[in-house]
Amino acid sequence: MGRTFAQKALERASGEKDLVPGQIVDAFPDLYMSHTASWRCIRTLERMGWPDLYDVDRIAMVMDHIAPADNAKTAGYHALCRDFAQRSGVTKFFDVNAGIAHVVLMERGLVKPGEVIIGTDSHSTIYGALGAFGTGVGFSEITATWVTGKLWMKVPESIRVEVDGPLARGTYAKDVMLRLIGDIGADGATYCSVEFHGSYVEAMSVSERMTLCNLAMEMGAKNAFVPPDATTLAHLDEAGADRGSYEVLLPDPDAEYRQVERVDGRSLVAQVAVPHTVDNVVPVTEVAGTKVDQVFIGSCANAKYDDLAIAADVLAGRTVAPGVRLIVTPASSRIMAKAASDGIVSTLLAAGATITNPGCGACAGVGGAMADGEVTFSTANRNFQGRMGSYHSSIYLGSPATAAATAVRGVISDPQELLA
Repeated sequence: MGRTFAQKALERASGEKDLVPGQIVDAFPDLYMSHTASWRCIRTLERMGWPDLYDVDRIAMVMDHIAPADNAKTAGYHALCRDFAQRSGVTKFFDVNAGIAHVVLMERGLVKPGEVIIGTDSHSTIYGALGAFGTGVGFSEITATWVTGKLWMKVPESIRVEVDGPLARGTYAKDVMLRLIGDIGADGATYCSVEFHGSYVEAMSVSERMTLCNLAMEMGAKNAFVPPDATTLAHLDEAGADRGSYEVLLPDPDAEYRQVERVDGRSLVAQVAVPHTVDNVVPVTEVAGTKVDQVFIGSCANAKYDDLAIAADVLAGRTVAPGVRLIVTPASSRIMAKAASDGIVSTLLAAGATITNPGCGACAGVGGAMADGEVTFSTANRNFQGRMGSYHSSIYLGSPATAAATAVRGVISDPQELLA
């Protein structure tokens, strides 16, 4: 029987052969990402008496979740991280001006096919958009890996997802994933490697693939994966990744999967996750007309350049409805710069949007908080109760197009009605 991507990736990282699902190995990750709370790792090292680091070149630190610092305590944590990076020789350190960790690392050529990458964020599954095995871990695991270089990992079972296209007008990668999460459930892929295949996936941009892999975590995935192809290699070339520095790993044609799921993109309509779980998904028509107080376009799921461009297309020549706050938080400084250069930022501002600095922003509870009884329509990846302020507020999730249409009308709206 052939091997899945996950089996091959963990064989490469562990040096073991013929791995099977359920087997536990010592894997040596290629990159260890930690965000703003890297201070937790540093404090643990202090208590350990500052042992030697296994390989400082594998450490990446990004100050993204609370950026810039919102109080003196957070500022102290940032200062601790900066000092640690300087003293330890961490060259892959990105400060509060860089953006969201996942996007920053991927646009700088630091995520490569075949690699195993761990991060202190559950949405590290996003790295599979470039053919890597990305997974979230805790700060204790990151600290241990800083010192030992290795981590116990169980070989996951694999689920194959076939997505056929093209998609109908007004639907996007976010709608594909919300529909899949709604069908499978929040725990339907727990500790599984989710592989995305099909005609639609093959035609996707890297940005759209990032949305797929990012949201795979919301159905419990251990990692997600899109087979690298010419589109992947072109992105890596542009990002400055040397082709000789990575190995493309592909599943065998006869690989064994726990199950196969199919999404017919041709019949899909815009989808919305309604409060208070991501797998509570309905077609936009079922909640159309629901009044909103705020719209948030941001997060590692949907604040990339093309996400902002899609929103700007809907908002061009229109204005945000009275009484609605539209907050746009680009995923990285590079995305912000490109969007500004291309006129997208001007379009968003003219429509009445508030543009904030790149980073996690309201998705991580920083800015954009809601009062009791308020409603936000968000492009983020989670709508848990209390995630954006009051525990007595509500979050709906959807695509940037649906978010923009909702901002214009002041109620949840089908983007098809506003697209030219």
